[in-house]
Amino acid sequence: MKKSKALDAIVVGSGPNGLAAAITLAEKGFSVKVLEGNDSIGGGTRTTELLEPAYFHDVCSAIHPLAFLSPFMKGLNWDKMGVQWANPAVAFAQPLEGKNGAAAYPSLDKTLESLSEIDRKAWEKTFHPFVKNADKLFPQLLGPLTFPKNPIILAKFGLKGIQSASYFARNTFKSEEVRALFAGIAAHAMLPLNSISTSAIGLVLGTAAHKVGWPLPIGGSQQLTKAMASYFTSMGGEIVCGNWVKDLSELQHSANAVLLDIGPKQFMEIAADQLGDSYKKKLQKFEYGMGVFKLDIIMDKAVEWSYLPAREAGTVHLGGNLAAIEKSEQQSYDGVLPEDPYVLVAQQSVFDSSRTPNNDHILWAYMHVPNNYDGDASDLLLNQIERFAPGFKSTIKNTHKMHAPDFERYNPNYVGGDINGGRQDITQLFTRPIAQINPYKTPLEGVFLCSSSTPPGGGVHGMCGYHAAISAITYLQQ
Repeated sequence: MKKSKALDAIVVGSGPNGLAAAITLAEKGFSVKVLEGNDSIGGGTRTTELLEPAYFHDVCSAIHPLAFLSPFMKGLNWDKMGVQWANPAVAFAQPLEGKNGAAAYPSLDKTLESLSEIDRKAWEKTFHPFVKNADKLFPQLLGPLTFPKNPIILAKFGLKGIQSASYFARNTFKSEEVRALFAGIAAHAMLPLNSISTSAIGLVLGTAAHKVGWPLPIGGSQQLTKAMASYFTSMGGEIVCGNWVKDLSELQHSANAVLLDIGPKQFMEIAADQLGDSYKKKLQKFEYGMGVFKLDIIMDKAVEWSYLPAREAGTVHLGGNLAAIEKSEQQSYDGVLPEDPYVLVAQQSVFDSSRTPNNDHILWAYMHVPNNYDGDASDLLLNQIERFAPGFKSTIKNTHKMHAPDFERYNPNYVGGDINGGRQDITQLFTRPIAQINPYKTPLEGVFLCSSSTPPGGGVHGMCGYHAAISAITYLQQ
């Protein structure tokens, strides 16, 4: 057991992955300090008054389908930690023209009842095996590539997940509504839908919806990291905000292990003098994906979607049918601003009255744009909402916009506005940030990466931090 330094471990970054790493270490009795560059904890889960007092907006992450399926987060007692949840009656909805569309419910049976008859069996055949075996499946999906403990269910998932979302949707479903419903969740991959393995994202998110729903924390996403931080400090851990790390060597003198909730670009900046040329060249090959352009909106009433189930949905995907979403995602990937964008909308205040005063409502909406795009896409985004909710624009009282570069300024891990911490295609899904047996370990003794630039990638699940902490524990116990 290493005892040479004042601390067992220092964790840099207080997002879900950084706090997951800190908690995992502290639960094993190690002394841990968390350093956060920002003045407040949270990373991608911060909630703040972006526009006006008493209007609470989630800056980045808003809806949390993995909070009850991630092996790490499942182990947290949210009730005891004081986190309350709202679970919308409709997990996600996909409006189409007029009053048409499709929706997914927390109940698979209810979803099947709502779908067109020609696609009920196909949707059931797609999701029922994974919903039934979710407790076996998700621990294998949310981690590094290892020999599977449940190879049969993983193989069934792999046969579907390896397909492109475009191919899978067209060859599995018959109706435009259900094809679009699947495209809406698959497009969370932030990749062209004809890319290999993009159906896997749709399968993961759809399975989560039918297993636990797509819940949101009452009071905002930062309630999650506040609760995690409180639990961590109750075990003797320490958190220091307003401390930007410029030189890794300063930390190495103070702790036996250092876990970095930062991306490869930032790692090279703080450890440039220590990293060999070969390793740096590998990190420099790490590629980032699309950026996002986001609007936070205050309205005098909730959105009146033409497709009625969307009014009960926590998340609404816009963009039209499968072909339209395919075109939008391809354009963003190719560096072209889409003229008919795929838009993700979260309407938290419909389910959480604490977000706004005076019966007003807020809306959280973003579209995929080319990486580092700094133009104003407000009209494109607002027009897309208006298309599926006529009269929406007349209800707007105020808006706040964030360009792709704004996201990187907000969180340096979001390079060019890529909120997934790096492109999540088949070449970078499990080999993040480079291809090696232990993706969390670095060439520097006692230094580990635990950001979303390691497996399993983006999302509020804490598993990057958890797996990195397990590696660090093995090192510390030597």
